[in-house]
Order: sequence, then structure tokens, then C-alpha cells
Amino acid sequence: MTTAFASHPLILTLDMHGAPHRWVTWQHACFYYAKNLVAWAAGDNFFIFHGGINRSTGERSTITANSIIAIKGKTLGQKNFSAVPPLNNRELFHRDRHICAYCGGEFSFLRLTRDHIIPVSQGGRDSWMNVVTACRHCNQRKSGRTPEQAGMELLYAPYIPNKAEFLILSNRQILADQMDFLAQHVSAHSRLKAPA
Repeated sequence: MTTAFASHPLILTLDMHGAPHRWVTWQHACFYYAKNLVAWAAGDNFFIFHGGINRSTGERSTITANSIIAIKGKTLGQKNFSAVPPLNNRELFHRDRHICAYCGGEFSFLRLTRDHIIPVSQGGRDSWMNVVTACRHCNQRKSGRTPEQAGMELLYAPYIPNKAEFLILSNRQILADQMDFLAQHVSAHSRLKAPA
């Protein structure tokens, strides 16, 4: 199915064995196709890109790119797939579904903060396992204390998203077929899994 977009969505790249790798622009996808580096393609969506006109034949070149493509070359292996993704507020808030870990309220991006469960001032680290999403009010109330010291209950536990979950968190315009593919690689404890 061809999908029309004002700006083309990102293309999901995989290794040869189907492990999710990264998002690339349509230009990068066209490069992979032009260099014959696409091992196989998947997904329900594809996009047709038009190039220049051949002087000899008068025909215009086209490349049809799928929404999910496997790139030839080295496989990523389990080590790369389980590597810890970089931590930033946008992905943290998405991981925690914009829900404050202390009051349970759902808030917009601008009303949320990154809270260190064990504060940095007490030796806590800025890592996925030591941070949760907190509304500004709860973060100010907790201040530089642990939840126990502040008498505040932590409503959910932090966890490290895997590569597939990170790819879901980092793309604002993910296509349904890409989401379906990545959801198969998300761990069972992920908050991105729909409740049963």
C-alpha cells in the first residue's frame, strides 16, 4: 500500500536476521536501495521516490522503499540489541506513560520532571534504574530526599527499555506496521505493552 505523507516517515532498519537497528530517513533508505544493500523488506507501507531523467532513454528513475528494511552486513547480535539506550526526558516520560510515579496523575510534557529515586546529592546515578517521571509538585515535595525519607510511596518500578522499546519511544510518527513489528520485540514488563 502506498501512503501519502507531507513529509515522509522514518524507515525502520533491521539487521539481516530481523533484529531492529535504527530509524533512517527516506534519503538513507534510497541510498541502501541504490547500493543494493537491502537484504529483504517487510511492512505494509511503501513509498515511491522519483529521481532524475536518464538522458539516453528519457525515462525517470524511481526507487520504491518499504517502511521496514533489513540491511546487508554484520548482524547486531544480542549484545547490541540489549545495549542500554541513552536516557533523556522525552523517552523517560514515554516509558512511564506521562504518569507521575508518586501521585499517579497523568501530565503533559511541560508539567513533568525527571526524579532521581536516590538523589544525586546522596550518591544516586542518572540512570534508567534510578529515575522515574514525577510531576513538578511531587518532585518539589520530595526535594533532595529518597521516597522513604520523604514519606512518599513509589507507585511503579523503573526499568531499562530494550532496543525495540527505545525505537518506539524515539519516533513520533511511527507507522502501524512498524509498531506491530517492534511490539513483537518489546519485553513483557514494558509499560508500552497494552494492559490485558
